[in-house]
Order: sequence, then structure tokens, then C-alpha cells
Amino acid sequence: MKALIVEDDRILSSNICEILKQQFEMTQAFDGEEGLSRLFRENFDVIILDVMMPKLNGYEVLEQLRAGGVDTPVLMLTALDRPSDQVRGLRSGADDYLIKPFDLDIFQARLEALLRRARKVEAPGDDRHTFLELSMNTDTRTARLGGQKLELHGKQFDFLLYLVENRNVIVPKERLFQRVWGFYSTTEFSVVEVYASQIRKALRQYGYDKYLKTVRGIGYILTDDSELYG
Repeated sequence: MKALIVEDDRILSSNICEILKQQFEMTQAFDGEEGLSRLFRENFDVIILDVMMPKLNGYEVLEQLRAGGVDTPVLMLTALDRPSDQVRGLRSGADDYLIKPFDLDIFQARLEALLRRARKVEAPGDDRHTFLELSMNTDTRTARLGGQKLELHGKQFDFLLYLVENRNVIVPKERLFQRVWGFYSTTEFSVVEVYASQIRKALRQYGYDKYLKTVRGIGYILTDDSELYG
């Protein structure tokens, strides 16, 4: 497996590379521009990304990365400990957020947990997407749960499909809105919460509403990992 660490603190970067070298082929970058350049040239299994860096900060790197269609799992590192900073990182597309200073054993455990949560995207051309017993077919636009048809109408299907495609990853409301309704839609942004409620209702009869969790102030996550958000 390949990991990229984008961190301008060379001592910390070297220490992280040392503890991960048995698990990963490590690549280092020491500023945001160098990191972004590598990310668009090479494929990595995971990215460790500092926030405060020269040239481009971590938020800017992450936003450009996600805008460019790169969905590699990202663990952000920062000395900024305000909740608003964490929210910004997660909304920018981070999968987890670790505040400096941190114990390297805890860092390694968080990275391993992130990788456990990350699932491989279905092979190109596969029209079926699954989460536990939930199966969604993009060709017929039908969903089944436990062999029973799940009644979804219109954009309800697209809404749930995007959560299934990003299972075990926090999906910000803004990203859901752009994916389902489009960036230039005149629909009210509050429609996201309305549809989340409708999806929960559809899943409730099968006991699957417990897997759709609200991350306050950020968005939603579809997960069966009991360690995540209750």
C-alpha cells in the first residue's frame, strides 16, 4: 500500500514515516503545492495531510483534490483545535481529523481505523451498489432490502445511492445537495434535511434507519461501525 504524507514539519514527517514503513510505501511532500502535484501524478491508498503549510494550506489542497475527483481517504493533522476548524476540515472532504500534539500510537490506530472504514468503490461498469443487505441497481433505479423492494421516489434514490457509494464516510450536506440537485439548482438548501427524513422513514420498516446517522453541523454518514457517532 502507498501513503503520502504532506507535512512541513520534517521531524514529524520522518517519525510518521518510520512507524508506518512496515505497512506502507511512504512518500513525503513538505508544502501544499508539492503535495497536490504528487496527488495528481500518482495514486495513493491514504493521505496524511497537515493544515498549516507553505504555498497551499491543507484545506486548499483538500478542496482541490476533491474537486478533481480524487476520493482517497484523508487524515488531517493540525494544531488548530477549535470545533469550527474541525468542521471546516470535514466539510472540505477529510475523513478524520487529529489534533497536534498527538501520541504516535494513537495516530497509527486512527489511521488503521480510517482504512478499515474505507471500502473499495465498485468496479467500473458495475450497476449494483450495496450496504449490508441493501442493494441498489443504477440500471433499473431500484433498491431492495432483505429481498423486499424499498420504495424510493425520484431523487430519494439518488440521495440514498450517494450515501451508499460513500458508506462509512461523512458526507457534508453541501456535497449531497450539489450531487443530487446540482450546483445551480434554485431548490432551497433545506431540502437535504427533508430528504434525509424521508430516507430514514423508508429504512425504518427494515430497522436500517439506525445506520443513517446525522453528524451535527456537517452532514450524514451511512455506517454499521458502532464506534462511529453512536
